[in-house]
Amino acid sequence: MRGCRMESGLEHKFARFDSDLSVTDDVLIEGYASYFGRVDQGGDVVQQGAYAASLAALKRDGRAVKMLWQHDPAQPIGVWDEVREDGKGLWVKGRLLDSIGKGREAAALIAAGAIDGLSIGYRTRRAVKNDKGQRVLTELELWEVSLVTFPMLASARVGAKSGAGDDAELREIAAVLSAAREEMARG
Repeated sequence: MRGCRMESGLEHKFARFDSDLSVTDDVLIEGYASYFGRVDQGGDVVQQGAYAASLAALKRDGRAVKMLWQHDPAQPIGVWDEVREDGKGLWVKGRLLDSIGKGREAAALIAAGAIDGLSIGYRTRRAVKNDKGQRVLTELELWEVSLVTFPMLASARVGAKSGAGDDAELREIAAVLSAAREEMARG
């Protein structure tokens, strides 16, 4: 199972918030949208440096990574003020826009624990298979980081830690939803 693929070739990679992510004043958000070296539920591993060229190109062109709600380009909910790679992964810092309804809803859902995932929207520029059959993503074109309901990278968390059974349930739900999306896309 891979992240959701759109007709444009855009892929998504999900990560749950964890203690590295914080939301303050109901609108400020910062943490990791992607971790290096961790295998996600689709069997992909993002390699350190995979975002470097994309982030440099965005900066050079005066563009920014978008903050969306559930990967919907019609629903921006805030702005990412800072997006960078460090030794752990892709770190983001931004603001939910409380002046728009969906921004206020996102803040409330995060505060209630109903939303606990981040997902990146990207195109794969370069990838290789490793000896374990995993796709190692070596260069990605980053488009957006979304707040989402079902993340693929179960190792990143926000709030209370849950038991292993919960992770398995979420993986099953994510697999069913991904398969349904792929089936609908084949139409």
